[in-house]
Amino acid sequence: MGFEINNRRYIGSKATLADWILEAIPVEFTGGSFFDAFSGTGVVASAVSSRFSRLILNDLLFSNEVIYKGFFGDKKFDLEAMEVLTPLARSLASRENYFSRSYGGKYFTQEDARLIGAYRLAIEKVFPDLEDRNRYVALASLLFSADRSAITVGHYEAYLKSGKNRPFTFDLINPKSLPVEIYRQDANQLARNISCDVAYLDPPYNSRQYSRFYHVLEILTKWDEPTLFGVARKPAPENISDYCKKAAPTSLEDLVTNLDAKFILISYNNTYSSKSGSSRNKISLEQIETIARAKGRTTVLEKPYKHFNAGNTNFSDHREFLFKIEVG
Repeated sequence: MGFEINNRRYIGSKATLADWILEAIPVEFTGGSFFDAFSGTGVVASAVSSRFSRLILNDLLFSNEVIYKGFFGDKKFDLEAMEVLTPLARSLASRENYFSRSYGGKYFTQEDARLIGAYRLAIEKVFPDLEDRNRYVALASLLFSADRSAITVGHYEAYLKSGKNRPFTFDLINPKSLPVEIYRQDANQLARNISCDVAYLDPPYNSRQYSRFYHVLEILTKWDEPTLFGVARKPAPENISDYCKKAAPTSLEDLVTNLDAKFILISYNNTYSSKSGSSRNKISLEQIETIARAKGRTTVLEKPYKHFNAGNTNFSDHREFLFKIEVG
C-alpha cells in the first residue's frame, strides 16, 4: 500500500483534525493560494491541496522539508528506480556505519540501525543529485520506515529500554504529482515575502523544541555525522524556535501583523493549564485572541480532542481551538 503522509507519530499532528480545519475555510477562496507557515507533518496542506491552485509549505526541520519534497512536487519520479536500493543496502549492512554506532541498541535494535544506515548510504550512492525527485521519495520512505521501527513513544527525547519494536523494513511512500512551493525558513521572516489568500498557523506553543524531539530523523536526513552528547545522543542545538520561549507572544504578534493574507487560521490547544512545565503553553488563550482580533474580525471554533500524549503527562478536558480571522 505504501505510506501516506499522515502515517507518522508526531507531536501536535493535525492528522485527525485536517478535515475540520478544511471545513473552516470559506469556499470563496477555492482556487486561490494557501500558506502553511508551520507545516509539520504536512497533513493540513495535503488535505487542502484539492481546493487551492497555489500551495506553500514551510518548516524549519530538514526532515520535514525532505518529506514534503518526496510526497509533493511536479517533478517526475520513478518508483521502479527504488528497486536497486534494497540489494545495495543489504550488501552495505555487513559493516557498522555512523547510524548503527550512534543509535544501535538505543532507539533501534543494533541490526535495524545498521540496516537503516546502510539504506542511507545506498540512497547517497544511487541518487546523489539534489534536484532528483527520486532522491526525496527514497529519503522520505526511509524516514517513515525508520520511524515506524523506532523503540520510542513517538519522539526521540528518550528511548524505551525494554520496549518492543516492529523490525525495520524499507517501504515506499505514495508520492503525488502536486506542484508546491517548499521553504525551510523562519516563518516570521518568510511571511514578509509571502502574499496569499489563506494562511494557516500552527506554531509550537510549549517549551519542547521540535529540532530536539526529532534529532534522529534530522541526522538521518542531513547525514553530516555530528558529534552526539548525553544519554539521548543529541547533536549540538540548532533550529531553536522562539515560539518555545517566553518571546512566543511577541513572535506570534509579529507574524500575524506582517502576514499579507485575506484569511488566517490559527490552531491552538488548551495545554496552557498543564501541570508539566514543558507541556504548558507559552501563549495564553487570551493573548492569542487579542492578537487575532487586532488583525481582523475573529471567530473562535473549538472541539474536544484527544491529544497525542508521547509521555506520562495527562490533560483533562483537552480541547482544540481554531481562530478564524477575516482580514480587512
